[in-house]
Amino acid sequence: MPRSKRDKKVSLTKVSKKTGLALKQRFIENVNNHITEFENIFVFEFDKMPNEKLKELRAQWKPSKFVIGKNKLLQIALGKTKENETGKNLHKMSKRIRGQCGLLFTNEPEEVVVEWFNDYSKLDFARSGTEASDTVVLPEGPLEQFSHSMEPYLRQLGMPTSLKNGIVTLVKAFTVCKEGKILKPEEAKLLKLLGRKTTEFKLVIKFMWSKSGKMKSYKSSDSENKGDKSADVEMNEDIPSAGQETMEA
Repeated sequence: MPRSKRDKKVSLTKVSKKTGLALKQRFIENVNNHITEFENIFVFEFDKMPNEKLKELRAQWKPSKFVIGKNKLLQIALGKTKENETGKNLHKMSKRIRGQCGLLFTNEPEEVVVEWFNDYSKLDFARSGTEASDTVVLPEGPLEQFSHSMEPYLRQLGMPTSLKNGIVTLVKAFTVCKEGKILKPEEAKLLKLLGRKTTEFKLVIKFMWSKSGKMKSYKSSDSENKGDKSADVEMNEDIPSAGQETMEA
C-alpha cells in the first residue's frame, strides 16, 4: 500500500518562530501607542500579581492602561538609550524597570493616582514560599464545608481526616500554618480551600514620568505611605539597568 502524503513527520526545529516575535513586536507597538495617547506613566511594584487582580484593575481604571510584561520588553518599548527613547527622557524611566513591576498609562492627575495607590489594599490568598502572617489551627471535629469526595485530597495535603457518617471530620486538632514560617505548597492550598485570605496585596508607586520629560520618585513604606513622600529625580542620575524578567501581559 502506497504511503499517504499526509503521513509526513515535521522536525520541530523547522517550526517557525515568527509567532513569538510577532507577539513581542505587537506588545512594543501597544506600549508606544500608549505613550502617545496618555500624558503620564507611573511605575509601580507588586508581589506576584494574580490574573484576576490585573483584570479588576484594568476594568476599574478604564480608559487608562495597566501594562505588565517582561522587563526587557518594557525597556525596549520605552527606549534604553537617549537615541531610541520614545519620549523625552524615557530612557531614564527604562533604567528603573526592575524586579516585579508594571506601568500605568493615564491622563488622571498625579494627586489622584498617588492617593489611589496609597489607599489600595486587598486581602488575598497566601502563596507558597511566602511568610505566614498568622497561625491557623483547626479544632478536632467535622468540616462540613467539604464534600465527602474531598476527603482523600485533604489527607493528601496532610490533614488527619476521616469520613464519619459521610462527613469529612478532623480526627484531631490540626495546625495549618504557623506565623512567621515559610508556607509550603500544601499549606497554601489548604488556606485557599478554607477560604482564609491572610496576606495583603498592595501596589507600591515608585516613579512618574510626564510628557514634558519630568520624572518624580516616590519614597514609600508601610509607615510612610500617606502624604507627599515624593521627590523630583535628577535627569542626569546614573542608575544601573534592570535585568530581571516578570510576567507577560
